[in-house]
Amino acid sequence: MFKNLPHGVKISISRSIASAFEQYMNKIQWNEDKYDLNVFMQEWRSYIEKHASWYDKVEDVIKNDGQFHEELAEKINEVLDKVLSEEPSKEQMEELDLLEKELGQEFTYSCKAEAKYLIERLQKQVKKNS
Repeated sequence: MFKNLPHGVKISISRSIASAFEQYMNKIQWNEDKYDLNVFMQEWRSYIEKHASWYDKVEDVIKNDGQFHEELAEKINEVLDKVLSEEPSKEQMEELDLLEKELGQEFTYSCKAEAKYLIERLQKQVKKNS
């Protein structure tokens, strides 16, 4: 069922999952102990209803089909695995090294999206301290 959707819709679904996940993780400050799948799913649902271009393009009969939900769950797992396994870029690691030195603290991060969040947070902290 998911496989039969137009290519653009499938890409849009993947992007909406990744965007909503990153927003949710930023909201909980990438604290894995605070992660709650049910809360993330509620956030994603809200995101797709308000912001995702694909949501109105998929017929309600498909959106309500159990098989579609199973395939969508697989896609969600696949996208989350991809987000969490994408390594930070060299530039991100260099920027974080500089920020750590400037702030006199060490931070841990495990993926590109978390590094992006951390850079933004630390840059705000540096500006606040200046």
